[in-house]
Amino acid sequence: MYRDVCFITKEQDEKILGEIFDYIKEKYTSKIATFSTEKIFDKSEEKQDCLFLLYLSDDEIKTFFQNHLNTNINIAILPNENCPNAMRNYGVSKDIKESIEDAFNIELLSKIDLLKCNDFIAFNRVVIGDMHGMNRLDYNQNSRINKIKIFFNNLINIKFKSYTLTTSKEQSIQTAASGITILEHTTIMNKESAIKDDLSIHDGKLNAYILAPTSLFSYIWYLISIFFYQKISLVSLPKSLGFIKTSKLSVSSNGILNYKIDHKDMYQSNMIELEVLQDCLNVHLGKVLLEIVKNDTNQCEEKDVIKLNTLPKAELSSILIGGKLPLFKKATDEEFKDLFVSLKDSAKFSYTYLTLMILSTLLATTGLFANSAPVIIGAMILAPLMAPIISLSMGVVRADKFLMIQSARSLIIGIFMALLFSCVYTLFIPLEQITAEMQGRLNPNLLDLMVAVFSGIAGAYANSKEEVAKSLAGVAIAVALVPPLSVTGIGLGLGNIDVIYGSFLLFVTNLVGITLSAALTFIVLGYAPIKRAKKGILYTSILMVIIAIPLFLSFMDVVHRYDYFNKLNGFKSVALNGHDIELHIKKVQNKNDEIIVNLDVISSKPLILDDYNIIKEKLQKVVDKKLVLEITPVIVIN
Repeated sequence: MYRDVCFITKEQDEKILGEIFDYIKEKYTSKIATFSTEKIFDKSEEKQDCLFLLYLSDDEIKTFFQNHLNTNINIAILPNENCPNAMRNYGVSKDIKESIEDAFNIELLSKIDLLKCNDFIAFNRVVIGDMHGMNRLDYNQNSRINKIKIFFNNLINIKFKSYTLTTSKEQSIQTAASGITILEHTTIMNKESAIKDDLSIHDGKLNAYILAPTSLFSYIWYLISIFFYQKISLVSLPKSLGFIKTSKLSVSSNGILNYKIDHKDMYQSNMIELEVLQDCLNVHLGKVLLEIVKNDTNQCEEKDVIKLNTLPKAELSSILIGGKLPLFKKATDEEFKDLFVSLKDSAKFSYTYLTLMILSTLLATTGLFANSAPVIIGAMILAPLMAPIISLSMGVVRADKFLMIQSARSLIIGIFMALLFSCVYTLFIPLEQITAEMQGRLNPNLLDLMVAVFSGIAGAYANSKEEVAKSLAGVAIAVALVPPLSVTGIGLGLGNIDVIYGSFLLFVTNLVGITLSAALTFIVLGYAPIKRAKKGILYTSILMVIIAIPLFLSFMDVVHRYDYFNKLNGFKSVALNGHDIELHIKKVQNKNDEIIVNLDVISSKPLILDDYNIIKEKLQKVVDKKLVLEITPVIVIN
């Protein structure tokens, strides 16, 4: 219990002061002495049974704090309309009596850190530049329409500035950013904060969030996180934000820096020095922060925390400062170098590549004749064709002649060897039947093109990200490059033009689809500027459009076939001579002006030709083409 109260105020209203003093004397029997804000208390006045009760404005509280840093006096803050930041920051109740009770509650006494910015005290935050929605004190008070207006206003008004950040460990970081927010801590009272994490009130560290989107897409995602989800976390920090946790931070630029402290007036400086003074004051926090006082036992960490991998560097920084936010992220020099070296190796022809190509072709051809899906899948995984196709895609978007020539050379040799070995192998096998596995690769349509497109995206992404490179086997299975080539070789060996055309069209569909989609993926991932990629993308797109024409016709044939199947399948049974005859439609083919229907006719006794003609007449009524039935009679004997 405090025996003495040093009441610090400029308040002249006797009624307000009387209510405060009467409540304290009545409930706590403490002696109260009033002092002006100019009074500075020395070491001799540090008493454990004395409470310094502040009834001041935000600025006056900061001045008092500044004058009594690293003293052992016990401080509490009373609410008033002139100290909203202090109230919000330290959980001070708006009710004067509740706040007095908190001030006399020893459980709520805690050592706190203070953030200093160029010798000014900041209760909670310093904002440099524009954080575009992260510091939204009054944002939630807006209507939904105004919120949307604010969102789009931020979207079109982002500007970048060059910053040099130096941590307490003398680590220097140069980047381009729109703004920087420095927080000392967060509490449940900081409702204007978009930070979800609980940042300690006495860990001796400041927390700097750097807004530096590297593409329009990443910036839009940041705005969505801020304006709609409204909370961000270090666990899932948007890529547009960097993070530094340190005890000291220097921020400089090549010009004047504008910054705000606790949402107050704008300041200007060439250099901003930020420092956290750890455990420099004893302050009674509000009751709402009781759990934080009990649980927040963090000590000053030895290591700084720096998460800046996604921030722009070098060339990209220059582009952003010049006022251009690229549509897609630009890959770093290190990322590009590692991927380019890998793709150059993949583009080169080697005897290992040749051996794998021959083996996968022989394996696929065997599986096709054996009508064995597992064997064919094994050939897909073994096939090395995906690597040079992805390299070709990079060559297309980078307009790199060396990469295109090397990739094309490896592809042509691989295709030739696949056709040669599958053709020769077919000549030695005394089988000429077109199996179901072969038949399934003779009628490619738009769905096969979509498979190729998605596989190309997955292939490019997996190649550019080491952590997902293991997914390349799945990509190889999905797109199935070697089996169509093997079917083409079988068609050459059998002299079947239809087999050659259908299967090779499927292979070309896969080749062009993968190349174009992988090239576009590399652009999105920032490995090539759109200007350089225009020519290659145009030519590849023209090829895809040409290929898409027969695929579209084939797809429409599939649509019509399913339509006919659904119509005919509506006839589950037909009444003949007082008996119900069951019909089971197994397959529908659409050839020229005829529809060929394969079906089972299930009856309890044999049917004659007239019966079958009656069935045909009934089915003919639901289709607009000549109907040809391939009937398998099934006799059920009870």
